[in-house]
Formats: sequence, C-alpha cells, structure tokens
Amino acid sequence: MSNTEASQIALPAGYAIRRLQAADAVALEWEGEFAHFRRVYAVAFERAQAGNATLWGVQAEDEQLVGQLFVLLNSENDPQTADGRQRAFIHSFRVRPEHRNLGLGSALLLHAEADLRAGGFAWVALNVAEDNPGGLRFYLRHGYAELHRVTGYWSFIDHEGQQRHLHEPGWRLGKAL
Repeated sequence: MSNTEASQIALPAGYAIRRLQAADAVALEWEGEFAHFRRVYAVAFERAQAGNATLWGVQAEDEQLVGQLFVLLNSENDPQTADGRQRAFIHSFRVRPEHRNLGLGSALLLHAEADLRAGGFAWVALNVAEDNPGGLRFYLRHGYAELHRVTGYWSFIDHEGQQRHLHEPGWRLGKAL
C-alpha cells in the first residue's frame, strides 16, 4: 500500500489496523461467541502462511481485537473467485458491536482494498447475507455492486469436531479495484 493510499484511510484515534498472526486466533473467538469457527480460523491462518490469504485486524489501544477481515487471494476450489493474481474474495468481516459506527469497518475495508491494489489485484468480491440489510447498504456505499444471488449453503467442522451446515442466502457483490 502506498503512503498516499494509507493516508486516505481515516482511522479513529486509539485504533490500529494490522496483519493478524496465528497467536490472534483465540482473540477472534470473541470470548467464545465465535468459538465454533476455531477450525475455520485455523485454515485461514494456514492459507495466510502459504501466501494464499491476508488476514487483517483492528486493534484498540487496550490491545483488544475489535474487528477482522479475511482476504482469500487464491482458491484451489474456486479460481473464478480468487485466482491469486487479479481476483480476490473478502470474508469473515466483522466489527464488535460496541465499536461500530466509528468508521472502523470502512477503514478496514479501504485498507484491504488498497493492499489488494498494491499487489496487482483488479477485482474483489464478497457475499452478504439477505438478513444483513445494514451490511448490504455498507458495501453499496463503498462501491460494490450486486452481481447475483447466492444460495448461501456452506459447511464447516466446528471446535468440537462436529460438521455444521449453514444456510445464509444473500448476494454476491463485486468491485473493480
């Protein structure tokens, strides 16, 4: 990311955006609220270590992680979505409720987009659930366009080793960088 792009990202005082490390995995569980994603996070960190993902976090001055955004750079399963060269996919984007409406989500999203541009990426996509109208408005305000509906069926192995199946219908959004 160039200094010009970094200076355009307005981050409130007392917060910093940084790359996440494997040591941050427990903090991403938000005191157990997202413990069921423990293995999902472990896979994300493995991808980041292999150079196939970038994981970003927002840290408050008390060192608490208050936001996260994962960028899949290269997907073996879906190269149309993330091809490692020009197309990337954002997922696992959230800000703790008590830290919302401060501009942290916008700063985090702009930071990730600037990093993608600096890496030569030209396109980014993401999914937003239909039960998240605020999220949809947020992405539309940031230049994303609705591409198509997604069924939102996906599954993962939770922290107890159980297969979980989710149904989160919504939209695939995309943006030229």
